[in-house]
Amino acid sequence: MAVDDTDRRIVNALLSDGRASAREIASETGLAATTVSKRLSDLEETGVIESYRPIVDYDALGYDVTAVFHLSVDGNGLKAVVDRLRDHERMVSVYEVTGSHDVVAVGKFKNTDEMNRKIKDLLTDPDVEAANTSVVLDVVRENSQFAVDLETED
Repeated sequence: MAVDDTDRRIVNALLSDGRASAREIASETGLAATTVSKRLSDLEETGVIESYRPIVDYDALGYDVTAVFHLSVDGNGLKAVVDRLRDHERMVSVYEVTGSHDVVAVGKFKNTDEMNRKIKDLLTDPDVEAANTSVVLDVVRENSQFAVDLETED
């Protein structure tokens, strides 16, 4: 599917209000509600819109400790490590990266004991050659999304 500016306007409207109805998006974008509904279905089917979900304040729910893990991984074990991290319920982000480490992962934990258990798991993982952990002191910006540029803009 080729994404055009009409799709981008619909995406931007959803980024402003993820619970907006097709009729509300139509009103904001100047499109017909049926066009918005069809385009939304197409965007969902092609994976441009992956899902609709709330943005949760984990701190408010007792997950006070955020840790950033920087991992150096044995080349043959990279897929296995990222798969295990992706499937871990407390990992909110997992990235394969370039540079001095191979993987960066971000986890949310209720306390330092819980975080320490994860660190020990990583340190004893045979595919992990080295692990550095940073504990986040203050979240400045998190879970942010941005409006996509229209192709017709300069």
